[in-house]
Amino acid sequence: MKLYAAHLDLSSIAKEFKVPTAFDEEVTHAAARARDQFAATRTDKRDIPLVTIDPEGSMDLDQAVFIDKASGGAGYVVYYAIADVAAFVEPGGPIERESLERGQTIYLPDEPARLHPPELSEGEASLLPDVDRPAVLWTLNLDASGEVEDFQVERALVRSRARLDYDGAHADLVNGELHSSIALLPEVGKLRQASSLRRHAISLRLPSQRVVENEDGQFELVIEPRHEIMDYNSEISLLTGMCAGQLMAKHGVGFLRTLPAATEESEREFLEGIAALGYEVGEDSISEFLLSINADEPRGMAAMRLAQRLLRGADYVWLGDGEAEIHAGIGGYYAHVTAPLRRLVDRFASEVCLALCAGEEIPTWVTDNADDVISTMRRTSQLASQVDKAVLNWLEARVLQPWIGHNFEAVVLSSDPEKNKASVFVADPPVLADTVGAPPQGSSTHVSLISADPDKREVKFAWPAD
Repeated sequence: MKLYAAHLDLSSIAKEFKVPTAFDEEVTHAAARARDQFAATRTDKRDIPLVTIDPEGSMDLDQAVFIDKASGGAGYVVYYAIADVAAFVEPGGPIERESLERGQTIYLPDEPARLHPPELSEGEASLLPDVDRPAVLWTLNLDASGEVEDFQVERALVRSRARLDYDGAHADLVNGELHSSIALLPEVGKLRQASSLRRHAISLRLPSQRVVENEDGQFELVIEPRHEIMDYNSEISLLTGMCAGQLMAKHGVGFLRTLPAATEESEREFLEGIAALGYEVGEDSISEFLLSINADEPRGMAAMRLAQRLLRGADYVWLGDGEAEIHAGIGGYYAHVTAPLRRLVDRFASEVCLALCAGEEIPTWVTDNADDVISTMRRTSQLASQVDKAVLNWLEARVLQPWIGHNFEAVVLSSDPEKNKASVFVADPPVLADTVGAPPQGSSTHVSLISADPDKREVKFAWPAD
């Protein structure tokens, strides 16, 4: 989940968690001087009409896509260009050293703490429109049901035709006017969703939230719409990551993203929680249920946040010292390769895929740094999670602060009479919080807000309400 609050100062959280938001001069100068070191070996693919689809205003564009019908009309060809960040990073140089420390972009609501300097992430390495850019190009051949027949990956020179945003693409989809480069995206996206259901994959469609100031000068926490086009676009990234994971597993080398299966206890807690929200899974699988609900409304958002608990234990592993492990949330082998501007491991994993497809040796700068990449991703993934939680808790407390003493309608997700506490969902504003008191699980009730402290990042309710 992403949170937006550009008008609120959250620099204290960045300082508390030691999140670096600026780059020193050595790194900045290296980024400004960096040029494509693989220019002479690239295949010219500028004739492919790729486009990017990102949040409005984004400049760090990792992916560009074009989907075409296969020759003969039976099946599809997906061209997916990924920013070739490795082309600008000198092994052992200042950019590499800094990225091995940062690991990934940490998303703060006012401004992200970037993995790479903007000279690269929003400049020479970004797949901006109407300029030539180096890319790692995946060509994915799908059959008529959207399943992979074969694929290849290569270094290429590409040229994006347009920088699309989700709101605009959604409006175009509704009006039947999608850009020609992604006219087939909904068709392929739905086929890939069906494939995910067959694998019992868990699709977390978490909406973004935004803090807005109303006419009375008070802050509100609102849910941003999650358009279908976002989910279809995500399916292309998942598809590419699965191909990368399968390639690595086949050759027994590479960087996998892994996840153990959900425990019986976590599944039971999830089912109890969504039942309290008024949902019924019935004969559907959990993956079918999650795909069917509306994540744009508060109850659906709460269900998605409960589903996050099914995905505990995610890890990164270097596949060279043991058997390949799957990602249970995907239902197969998986690797992160589609966001190298924002994640360290994607740059290294892409290089593995390029070498394996070309039948070449994996570069030593990849294998020599494998352990450091894994440890950095583990450390910074934990950091990103801590920052996300701190920001959400701070914003919820800030929004609710003027309403201490007021009553709110709530649904009881879980209750522990022995400890005299419960977990509740308040729809307006959309908040999951604890209560003092133990109302019956599954009940709809009123709770009183007794604490909303941004400094402590704490929100607490009491039951019964005053």
